[in-house]
Amino acid sequence: LDGSMMYMTFASIFIAQAYGIHLDWPTMIQMLLILMITSKGIAGVPRASLVVITGTLAHFNIPEAGILLILAVDHFLDMGRTATNVIGNAVASVVVARWEGQLDPPQEAEAAVPGIKPPVTAQVDSFEDMPKG
Repeated sequence: LDGSMMYMTFASIFIAQAYGIHLDWPTMIQMLLILMITSKGIAGVPRASLVVITGTLAHFNIPEAGILLILAVDHFLDMGRTATNVIGNAVASVVVARWEGQLDPPQEAEAAVPGIKPPVTAQVDSFEDMPKG
């Protein structure tokens, strides 16, 4: 899931930078790949990302106590993670449906629901033409 993977990668790199530990590009790419795989099972478990980040920090010899730097704001970041995951899943569903030819073009409301007519909307050219009241 996109949001979880990005968050855990950014959090791990942030903690390393806070401790003054330089991570070269191959190490960061390895960290990204590890977190990409581990992020697949944590979406439904609250605070599981903190456990995965702690394990990742230990793997790359970064002090695990750095998790306390993000613990206080994790609740708020979780909302952004969830929104990113939902948007990513929705976009992926649309792409696959379009690729498979299952995505229908937008239809008129009357054709979409037989027997129910859509509300009539008036088109006005200026505010003076709008009905009063």
